[in-house]
Amino acid sequence: MSRIPQCFTQAKASGKKLLVAYIVNGDPHPEATLPTMHEMVAKGVDVIELGVPFSDPMAEGPVIQKGHERALVHHTSLKGTLEIVKQFRATNSHTPVVLMGYANPIERYGYEAFAKAAAAAGVDGLLTVDLPPEEVVVLKDALDAVGLDNIFLLAPTTTVERARKIAAHATGFLYYVSLKGVTGAGHLDVGAVKAKLEEFGQLTTLPVCVGFGIKDAVTAKAVAALADGVVIGSVLVEKMGALEGQSTASIASAVGNIVSDIRQAINSL
Repeated sequence: MSRIPQCFTQAKASGKKLLVAYIVNGDPHPEATLPTMHEMVAKGVDVIELGVPFSDPMAEGPVIQKGHERALVHHTSLKGTLEIVKQFRATNSHTPVVLMGYANPIERYGYEAFAKAAAAAGVDGLLTVDLPPEEVVVLKDALDAVGLDNIFLLAPTTTVERARKIAAHATGFLYYVSLKGVTGAGHLDVGAVKAKLEEFGQLTTLPVCVGFGIKDAVTAKAVAALADGVVIGSVLVEKMGALEGQSTASIASAVGNIVSDIRQAINSL
């Protein structure tokens, strides 16, 4: 079993809402990733989503697309991402790490080989943006065999029937995309989020975290009041890109400051 269910169970018992944070491995340079992961945890992140750089990140808006591009300049790969997780595990054995990416690198690696390597590195779950439930059976079997969670996206346009099918294949948690469009786009409609979460809550017992459009402490607090967890990403990647030429310590500290503000807002519920 991965660390994810225990993390949510403990949070629920204590009345805590989880903070999930996304960064791209290798962005803005490879040396920045590991210190930033540790700093995020120190400032209140409960689950790390580590983006696997890809040349065609179709679900991402301009901010995270640029993060992928910066990482790929340094030839950051799926194997390199697994190595970073392994290094992270040398001093952190409790924080769940989810890899978020696209199907092509995983298919090239081989589902079974990838699942075994990911488990050995200390990965807890996988969110494959472009792999629908109809095509996930073989990968899911490989993940199940090594105790990794298979995490799916739900969208504002997801029907009840579709959500039920997705939930049947998912473990760990479900990630609700609060906006139509790509990451970092649009403005959050809290009322619409509330209505969809109530709808999905009747279909599954899995926790639901909400991301896309959460850019500051105010929106994070509003969403945390409705969901099991809040996902932030674009705001962190944007800051890392703005500090591309700065020291690793400066990058990690700046990201940590954003995390701290959002964590405090969520805790004030």
